[in-house]
Amino acid sequence: MALSRFWVALFLCSIAYLLIQLFSGRFYSIEFAVSGKKDDPLLQREYYIDKLPPELQSSLQSAPDHKVTVGEEQYTIDNGVVKVYAGKQAADGVVPQCKNTLFDILLPLAAYLAFFTGLMQLLIDSGAAERVAKLLSPIFVHVFPEVPRGHPSISYMTLNFAANFLGLDSAATPFGLKAMKSLQELNDQKDRASNPQIMFMCLHAAGLTLLPTSIIGYRAAAHARNPADVMLPCIITSFIGTVAALVIVGIRQRINLFKAGLVIAIGGIAAIIAVLLVYITRLDLIGKSYFTGNLSSAVLLGLIFAIFGYSLLREKQFAAKDTTIFKSFVEGAYNGLEVGRIIFPYILGMLVAISLFRNSGLFDMFAAILKWIFHALNVSDQIVNALPIAILRPFNSAGSRGFLLDAMSTYGADSFAGRLGCVFQCAAETTFYVLAMYFGSVQIKNTRYALSTMLLVDLICVFAAVFVSLAFFPLAASVPAAH
Repeated sequence: MALSRFWVALFLCSIAYLLIQLFSGRFYSIEFAVSGKKDDPLLQREYYIDKLPPELQSSLQSAPDHKVTVGEEQYTIDNGVVKVYAGKQAADGVVPQCKNTLFDILLPLAAYLAFFTGLMQLLIDSGAAERVAKLLSPIFVHVFPEVPRGHPSISYMTLNFAANFLGLDSAATPFGLKAMKSLQELNDQKDRASNPQIMFMCLHAAGLTLLPTSIIGYRAAAHARNPADVMLPCIITSFIGTVAALVIVGIRQRINLFKAGLVIAIGGIAAIIAVLLVYITRLDLIGKSYFTGNLSSAVLLGLIFAIFGYSLLREKQFAAKDTTIFKSFVEGAYNGLEVGRIIFPYILGMLVAISLFRNSGLFDMFAAILKWIFHALNVSDQIVNALPIAILRPFNSAGSRGFLLDAMSTYGADSFAGRLGCVFQCAAETTFYVLAMYFGSVQIKNTRYALSTMLLVDLICVFAAVFVSLAFFPLAASVPAAH
């Protein structure tokens, strides 16, 4: 419902604002909002040629292309009518946006999704995902002291976290719903969230991720020079969010977070991240680009190598399931194509709405207000340009994804705003949607402090994303997107 209302509001407000500006005379024509293309000059007014000063008439008629630039205005002749253009169109109009969404975004994205979901299927069929879950299981026993040892919910939660960790969103959701149902069996007050359920929800929403495949796909579709260079910032930011959720809920529930196994696990990950950050911040501009680009690429290639290598070692397990490694990959790839088909209407609808929103001038007004506020706090425009993604992310993923794609299109996939937007998108969860789905699945009405904690974690992730992105991609290092 929230997404629907937000989407409709974008259309209504944008169209109304366009019409207001047309009738008030600020816009001479609003045709650009329908059929214009991004960066096209905007039509300001029209004259018959005999209404122009003689000097300008002569210049136009003698110019080879019948175009003359005077200051910031461009004059052209079209069938005896002089058209005056100035400024640039903020985004593609409705018609070009529909076409570009299909050919420039969906088709490349579907290919990337197909490949990576094929890899994810290998993880599942080879048993690697389940093994990872078993490795993580002893740690989570200390996080949920009210859950008896050996309770089935521990296994479901571990599988959920493992699936999130590996980017297996489609697998994480059913495991998570099963975990909530299992935890509900231990809940004495069936309409009120229990402590373990709140802890699980907050950790799930923090979503520690190792392989942000969708983000890599979006960046690749946007022609980023190195689509995987945001992997480490995404991992670090999501780790900070996970630790924040653990600490905040742990304090609220008076959980002893200083158990040896838990402290060693968290401390080990934190130490590795801290060493990386210290090392990266000491590098110069070229060194940061070289190190982060190669390390992210090495991690990605290493994961692909490990998945195929482990699958080959476990080839008998594929045979037991009456399949092969290649057939398993193909099955997963088909699922990826299906995901692309499912998300296409969401992306299309949101991008067209955002196109109108930007072309109407409402987005510029909104951005100006944000910039005014953050300028007072000495915050760079390059950070402010990505903030709409962070603001919208807790409400719905499709909306923030639309803003992310638009930001990469507007500022460049390799701009600081484009990269920061990717980290925002990866390191946060659709809080309201997840809360409604998971608690609704077990008919819990009183979620207690779950919502406030999840929103606080989202806010922490926003600040963490900014600082981590600054460490990896300094503002001076922003470059235009490759085309």
